[in-house]
Amino acid sequence: MKVVLLAGGLGTRISEESQLRPKPMIEIGGMPILWHIMKEYSYYGFNEFIICAGYKQHMIKEWFADYFLHTCDVTFDFTQDENSLIIHNKKTEPWKVTVVDTGYSTMTGGRIKAVQKYIGNETFFMTYGDGVCDVDINDLLKFHRENGKIATLTAVKLEQRFGVLDIKDGYVRALREKSSLDTDPINAGYMVLEPEIFNYLSGSTCVFEKEPLERLAAEGQLVSYLHEGFWQCMDTKKEHEQLEKMWESGSAPWKKW
Repeated sequence: MKVVLLAGGLGTRISEESQLRPKPMIEIGGMPILWHIMKEYSYYGFNEFIICAGYKQHMIKEWFADYFLHTCDVTFDFTQDENSLIIHNKKTEPWKVTVVDTGYSTMTGGRIKAVQKYIGNETFFMTYGDGVCDVDINDLLKFHRENGKIATLTAVKLEQRFGVLDIKDGYVRALREKSSLDTDPINAGYMVLEPEIFNYLSGSTCVFEKEPLERLAAEGQLVSYLHEGFWQCMDTKKEHEQLEKMWESGSAPWKKW
């Protein structure tokens, strides 16, 4: 099965970094968060990726073109008439990566629609290129197949950042500690989609999270897989720093490989 990764947005909420490179190329432990997400899927045996690029898309292409330089020892031999590159201790994964320029300002639904020809008529995974998770990908796929619907999304509950006030008639009746029960589940990505999803997508202005998902929900074709483990997006500099600290401490929950 193929894995589609959305990696074309501007990443304006983390502009300190994204003004220089696409948000999925911001590094955790010296490797782009995009690489971390791909390693997650690869751990479960899914090694074919389609990256929906857009903003500064050339940087993603160049990074993969130079992947040996990022991951291996190399010798540049200039002693012969023709320059040669010798790769030592090859450490690359068995990946097939297709990077597609889906447009600078294309919305999420339009980006997925733009890679239809690379997916074909088969079930595929889809997620965002700016969040890591320790979801069991095989269990997610099993859940999707058992339900037999067009789309399955992974839902997570995020804890409140602050204490909670119980208010009635304008009076504070109680104060209590924050709880994961205080929030509704949110869409964490990590989706499984049937090829029929393309019938719900249109052009470059199509926002996948709005009309397509709303229509699927109304038709009973969208189910949620509740993940109670770790999930964290990287929308802000603070969240980037949190993920970096987890990695440096050796306690990154998403690192299963």
